[in-house]
Amino acid sequence: MQTNITYTRASTKNELLQILELQKANLITNVSETVKQKEGFVTVHHSFEILQTMNTVCPHIIAKHKNNVVGYALTMVKDFKNDIDILKPMFNHIETTVNANLNYIVMGQICIDKNFRGQGVFKGLYNHMTHTLKNQFSCIITLIDSKNIRSINAHKAVGFKTLKTFSQDEKNLNLVILNF
Repeated sequence: MQTNITYTRASTKNELLQILELQKANLITNVSETVKQKEGFVTVHHSFEILQTMNTVCPHIIAKHKNNVVGYALTMVKDFKNDIDILKPMFNHIETTVNANLNYIVMGQICIDKNFRGQGVFKGLYNHMTHTLKNQFSCIITLIDSKNIRSINAHKAVGFKTLKTFSQDEKNLNLVILNF
């Protein structure tokens, strides 16, 4: 486990730009089939504007090494359910699966720089997210493509449970929850 990693919330334009760089490098459209199978991938491309707006409402969780963002977990409150087209169905499934009064946060995407994988950063991001948000929310909900085996296994390892599996746009998806 990396001891020189710090976990905090994104607070600067530079940190948001570094999140977008890391996201771009790991987008499903930008990685090889081998990398997808072995390392995983991210699906959603965020604009700077939506990333910044989301961060203003509930700052994203980031992992930093020597002032560089090496991992992130995006936070998304339900108010953003209509702002990212690819995520609209996820929110519909959440609303039909969980109690309407459940106070949840959506982890909109998690990604670790390839040079920092396997060193506990994933767990560190979720530990920091849980510790930071447990007084505001009762759980974290996220969606994982069933082809992203590395992500499915990593989420199970930190305690996520499957709420629902469903198909969308020729993909099999897992809606998962981590209760605080």
